[in-house]
Amino acid sequence: MSPRLKLRDLAFFERPVPFARPFRFGAITINATPQLFVRAEIEVEGRGTAVGASAELLVPKWFDKRPELSPAQTVDGLRRSLQIARGLYLAGTGFQTAFDLHASCIGAQVATCAKKNIPALAAAYGPAEIDKAILDALLRAVETSFFDGMAANIAGIDARLSPDLSERDIKTFLSGRSPLQRVAIRHTVGLDDVVEGEGGIADPRENTGACYFKLKLSGDPMADAARLARIGKEIDTLGRDYKVTLDANEQYADLAALQALMERLDHDATLHPIATRLLYVEQPMPRDITRQTPLGALGTRGFIIDEADDSYDAFPAARALGYRGISSKSCKGLYKSIINATRAAKWGAEGETFFVTGEDLTCQAGLAVQQDLALGAFIGVTHAERNGHHYVDGFGEAPAAEAAAFAAAHPDLYLDAGQGIRLNIHNGDLLTGSLNTVGFAASVHPDWSALRPLVQPRSQEQLA
Repeated sequence: MSPRLKLRDLAFFERPVPFARPFRFGAITINATPQLFVRAEIEVEGRGTAVGASAELLVPKWFDKRPELSPAQTVDGLRRSLQIARGLYLAGTGFQTAFDLHASCIGAQVATCAKKNIPALAAAYGPAEIDKAILDALLRAVETSFFDGMAANIAGIDARLSPDLSERDIKTFLSGRSPLQRVAIRHTVGLDDVVEGEGGIADPRENTGACYFKLKLSGDPMADAARLARIGKEIDTLGRDYKVTLDANEQYADLAALQALMERLDHDATLHPIATRLLYVEQPMPRDITRQTPLGALGTRGFIIDEADDSYDAFPAARALGYRGISSKSCKGLYKSIINATRAAKWGAEGETFFVTGEDLTCQAGLAVQQDLALGAFIGVTHAERNGHHYVDGFGEAPAAEAAAFAAAHPDLYLDAGQGIRLNIHNGDLLTGSLNTVGFAASVHPDWSALRPLVQPRSQEQLA
């Protein structure tokens, strides 16, 4: 029997995060953005109260890419998603499981956000962050780790939001998990990143020993092909086996443009280093076009959805269109990641190949990267994009004492090599051993006194 809880309080905070270099993906370049922190207080039936936490960047122009909205307005949409979710989650009065609380709120959350002109992907952000903080508190209350707790289904995950699965499917998947001890990093190459020379892809100070690379696409087949040829030439100089993934962030307008790129990959000799090592292509077309467009012959390749993953039925719908995979991101919901991993395992057992990937848009050092890394290690993601350490200088604006506390509690994950505390990457891998601790993958919490309250949305009239 999964423990039952009541949510007593929810508080939101944020901290500015300046980037060490511009991060350009899709149609946006980010130089700074706030990081969200959630503090949840719960009462667990028969066990008293506990406090949990979560963190994530408030990323502009990813959850909501509508051109008429400014980057600041899309961040305000995420803040409003949090506020709406807070009201729904705190409205519950009785004891219930963590998943009961999530399942009872997610439908109303999406519907209420829709009335406020907030799309489903942004609507899911609020519950995703609250759920992580509640789970952290629950794990602390019963004094167990994320890995052990989830294997025993401490959250009470069931099939009410995924009728294509049975309760047995979920229980079998959870109980059979053996978390990975190492997860390889996939090094991000943004559209403004240097390709050749000092600071480029082959610079070991930049790629930190990675054998996996995630390459951003612009949506222009000719320009992308030319840039991929340059990247492939540079990666080849590393002298080690490597794999690549491509991410278009919805920039390919239609199937014809996507087909043009794939034909270049098939027939252009200069793209051979990329084509022969390509694992999958992520979210090539806009989410609305994706839902209406079967991949056809392209379905024999590995395509995945990411921004189009805005509901519990997104993966089955994408499967019907020819997609083979879906991304796991804790900012889209940890329960949905687990449900999708269950699906991939079940469908795979039936003779086809489906997979869940680890993609990282919003995970900075500390709570965010640790919780997302633990989720991926639990569901079997062997390599994950890790770009927070690449675009942000370590713990950024966090107080030195806070960074030091995380490093002391998780010495396999962080290292101070004389330039501040940063992720400790071991021959291209992150180690997960210290994540196996009481709570959701973190022994310590941020310094709450060093955070400011969540900024009130500034552009409600444009979004309402």
